[in-house]
Amino acid sequence: MTSNVPDLPIVIIGAGPVGLAAAAHLAERGLPFLILETGSGPAAAVRDWGHVRLFSPWRYNIDPAAARLLGDAGWVRPDDDKLPTGAQLAADYLQPLADLPALKPHIRYRARVAAVTRLGLDRVRSAGRDSTPFLVRLADGTDIHARAVIDASGTWGTPNVLGAFGIPAHGENTAAEHIDSALPDVLGRDRDRFAGKRILVVGAGHSAANTILALAALAEQQPGTQVTWAVRSSAPTRTYGGQSADALAERGALGTRLRQAVENGAVTLLTRFLVQRVTADGDSVQVSDGERTVTADRIVSATGFRPDHTITGELRLDLDPILGSTRALAPLIDPNEHSCGTVPPHGADELAHPESGYYAIGVKSYGRAPTFLLATGYEQARSVVAALAGDWDAARDVQLDLPETGVCNSDPVAADDTISSGGGCCGTSAPVEVASTGRGLATGIAGGLLTAPVLITLGDKPSGDQTGTCC
Repeated sequence: MTSNVPDLPIVIIGAGPVGLAAAAHLAERGLPFLILETGSGPAAAVRDWGHVRLFSPWRYNIDPAAARLLGDAGWVRPDDDKLPTGAQLAADYLQPLADLPALKPHIRYRARVAAVTRLGLDRVRSAGRDSTPFLVRLADGTDIHARAVIDASGTWGTPNVLGAFGIPAHGENTAAEHIDSALPDVLGRDRDRFAGKRILVVGAGHSAANTILALAALAEQQPGTQVTWAVRSSAPTRTYGGQSADALAERGALGTRLRQAVENGAVTLLTRFLVQRVTADGDSVQVSDGERTVTADRIVSATGFRPDHTITGELRLDLDPILGSTRALAPLIDPNEHSCGTVPPHGADELAHPESGYYAIGVKSYGRAPTFLLATGYEQARSVVAALAGDWDAARDVQLDLPETGVCNSDPVAADDTISSGGGCCGTSAPVEVASTGRGLATGIAGGLLTAPVLITLGDKPSGDQTGTCC
């Protein structure tokens, strides 16, 4: 990247795991940076789901550059084989990282970004664009100039709607006080909202599964608690997973427990339920798919998340029309094609936009694809920082440590929170070779994904279906 303002900082939006990882890599390379974080401290989104235990152990949740900086400061690394909760991830890793002298002076909290543009230019102007500083405007009116922008703001604040067609159901906005987004703390902080109530959970992902199991446990403790689960598909087969046949006992246990909860009547399952109308009626709410109506006191909308690109409306972004990721990344992560298996290595090249110097990394980079892995985000951060430093050899030497896809955001493990060993989701533990130049073991977390590693060796620009399949 060329710039006539090399002394300006690289602005990182978001002090979550991937944003802090980018800062760690920038610190190691001696590049100036500034982190802008909306919350009052680091990892605000992670703390929101702090009650959830990740499905991957510590060794997959720590960025290598961050580990080096922390180690130099005397940090004691957690047991690599333990599975942390979100709260432990924040308290034992992300907070110490943000407090390091190499990072802390460069983090500004309660700083909400309102817009990102080029100084003196709108999206139409081309002359001198690549060498013009970015202007980052905060909600309080503060303007910050930057040589580059790394957007690691995530998607936690922009959940998908409850309505089945990608737009709010009729009456959904009016009934908002009855609707919770994904992963409420059913057995803790939010218990009073759910105890003794009729609860409808909508969604077929593992955030939904985690919430349903927590609600089933609450129903055993609190009489009158009723749990209904609505999915859009004809059966929750994908949510159940491999169960006892799963090579990963923890993942299989989630599906087994969920299926048992349905079969023993603790949870009422509704299939092919496409939410079209939500009607608030005093303290209750009615949810209809046009033919059936469910009456509930509360709704948990576990329908996923989507990126918010409004702050970059004046930048030249090349977004895939389906996912909202970069156009180059989309075919590598398309959930219509890659619902299971490995994600090909990708870095700065696949994340680049026509707007030189702007990169979205982390879960935001995946747009609406639900298969993001935390380890993937760390490697994105490393590659992008290398590119901004002009080290393109390092930027293109992408090495992903990425496992086959598994269950995310669940807590079916034993009391000692230690992961058991096992093969891949299809029972395969032997390495799989696929084409070559960037190389590495693959493993990670998508909001807590965990599975056994598969060795993949992929070129800089994979083509065709090189990701394999699961079961």
